Amino acid sequence: MNRSRQWDIFCKVIDNHGDIGVCWRLSTDLAARGHQVRLWVDDASALAWMAPPGHAGVTVLPWLEPLGLNLLRLDSAPCEVLVEAFGCEIAPEFIAACADQHRAGAPNPVWINLEYLSAEPYVERNHALPSLVQHGPAAGWTKWFFYPGFTPATGGLLREPGLLQRQADFDRSAWLDAQHIAWAGEKLVGLFCYEPPALPALLEQFARAGLHGEPVRLLVAAGRAAAAVRAALVNEKGLQPILDKHQLLSITYLPLLPQTDFDHLLWACDLNFVRGEDSVVRALWAGKPLVWQIYPQDDQAHQAKLQAFLDRLDAPASLRAFHQAWNGQHPHLPAMDTQGWSDGLRAARQALLGQPDLCSQLLGFVAKKS
Repeated sequence: MNRSRQWDIFCKVIDNHGDIGVCWRLSTDLAARGHQVRLWVDDASALAWMAPPGHAGVTVLPWLEPLGLNLLRLDSAPCEVLVEAFGCEIAPEFIAACADQHRAGAPNPVWINLEYLSAEPYVERNHALPSLVQHGPAAGWTKWFFYPGFTPATGGLLREPGLLQRQADFDRSAWLDAQHIAWAGEKLVGLFCYEPPALPALLEQFARAGLHGEPVRLLVAAGRAAAAVRAALVNEKGLQPILDKHQLLSITYLPLLPQTDFDHLLWACDLNFVRGEDSVVRALWAGKPLVWQIYPQDDQAHQAKLQAFLDRLDAPASLRAFHQAWNGQHPHLPAMDTQGWSDGLRAARQALLGQPDLCSQLLGFVAKKS
């Protein structure tokens, strides 16, 4: 199980960088455990700010069409584990090169289809199921579906071995100083979102009442969240006078943060608004009250996914109601009960910490299938 292997992870960046974020965390976790990783990605530009120093053991390669001379890397280090992230279709010339090596005596790679995270029941039913490849140079090989999830019957969640110690060693004041955030003891709220319709109401709520009566400093992530806040201040005619009159809300716009500093942001805040797959998992590990904006889909399929997540957390009624409003199910933003939310989220976090993490489960699965 602990033998070093050559992993090839394929990732297509669809939007919002969640896919490359998950793939990078997985790649670095594998590399930190002694494995070699080639991360093939069609647009690696986000890694310039997401992971500026790179990582020993992870080689980022452009997913071009065709892959061209990069395939020569297979000659010196044949693929042993092939990861198809989030349903992307691996470059056919890569599969053909692996098949050529197999005919020359190399073993088949263990082929993993790494799926999206969900708490819905189908995840347990479909996790670790095989799928026979019917066509092409790899006909007859087996592809395995691997589902991240929140129960022991799933593939678990990404959680690198040193995470809890890093969190225990974290110095909030020092980190805020390093980010040039002039913190005067306000409640810190992190905002990483798309464009929730309830955003103006949230800003007004903080401006009028703070968080449980205490002043709030809103730390706004760069990109869509920052644009949404600025648009709300411009478009909601009654909002700016409230902000000018009341001193309970101040806003700090953050630069693009590397993954390590995004973790630090979550640890520093008293309440975290997050979006997408990678950030909600990191917010769970942070152990602070959280509100998740799930990626909206036109057919509203995301609402069932959100409810399954809240069910898995055994979320109290107030947290469910706030999520429903934040995710557009009704227009009125209810009051926040962060203390009540915190107790349940800490219990859920503790239960999840008792389950094997995704990388460990992947390594065990690959060892059994090799």
